[in-house]
Amino acid sequence: MDAQLAALCALTFVIHLIGTLAYAVRIAGVRTRRIAVSFALFNVLALVSRTSNSFQGPFLAKRIELALRGGGAAHLLGDFRWLLASATAATIVGALAVPTFQRLFSRAVLHFQAHRSIPKLLLHGFARGGLAYIRDAVTLPASSHLKDLKRERALSMPVIGLNVAVQALATVAVFASLYAGALEPPYRVTAASLASVVSGVATIALFVFIDPHLSVMTDDVVEGRISEAAFRRTVVWLSGTRVAGTLLAQATLVPAAMLIAAIAGRL
Repeated sequence: MDAQLAALCALTFVIHLIGTLAYAVRIAGVRTRRIAVSFALFNVLALVSRTSNSFQGPFLAKRIELALRGGGAAHLLGDFRWLLASATAATIVGALAVPTFQRLFSRAVLHFQAHRSIPKLLLHGFARGGLAYIRDAVTLPASSHLKDLKRERALSMPVIGLNVAVQALATVAVFASLYAGALEPPYRVTAASLASVVSGVATIALFVFIDPHLSVMTDDVVEGRISEAAFRRTVVWLSGTRVAGTLLAQATLVPAAMLIAAIAGRL
C-alpha cells in the first residue's frame, strides 16, 4: 500500500466512523432530552465527514486517471478492496465506540446547553478536566447488549434487511462508479456521474423507509413509550446491519461496476 492509497483509506475510515457514531448521538439526545441540540452539535462532526468526502473523490479519480495513463488498471480492483475494508473497519470501530461516544456527547450537550458556545466547548474538551472525563468515559459495549438481541425487536426484520441493502448501496456507489470508468475508459465521465444516481437511490430509501422508524422510536423513548434498553438494542441491530452492508459492498463491487459501465455505454 502506497502513501496515496493509505491517505484514501484514512479518509474513508473517517467518513464511515462518523456515520456510525450518528447512532450514539440519538442515544445522547434521548438521555439528555436535548435531541435538537444533539443533532446540531453532531453537524460539526458531519462537516468533518463531508470535508473528507470532498477530498476523497478527486484524489481517487486522479489515481484512476494515472493508472489508465500508465496503460494498466489491473491493480485498481485491489485498491477498491482496501477502501471497502477501511469502511468495514471504521464501522466496527464506530460500533464499539458507541457507548464511549454517547457518554462524551451527552456531556458535550449539557456543556453547550449551559455555555452556548462551540469554541468554549472545544476548549473544555482539551482542558485538563475535559481530558480526564474522556479517559474515564472510555468503555467497551456490555456483553449483555448482545444477549439482549434475542429479545423482542423494535424494528422488523424487513426493515433491518433493507438497511443492510441500503448501507451496501451507499458504500459501494462511488467506488463502483469510478471502477466502472476504469473498466470502460471512453465512458468514465458518464460512469462517474452515475455515482450520484446510485447514492441518491440509497438516500431516498434511507429517508423514506428507515430513518422515519428510528425518528419515531426516538420520540417514543423520550415520551416513555419505549424503554431506553429497547432503543439501545435497536442501535446494536443497526450498527450490525451497517457492518453487514459494508461486507455486502465487497461482494457487489464488481457486478455493480459492470452494470454501471454497461448503462454508461448505452446512455
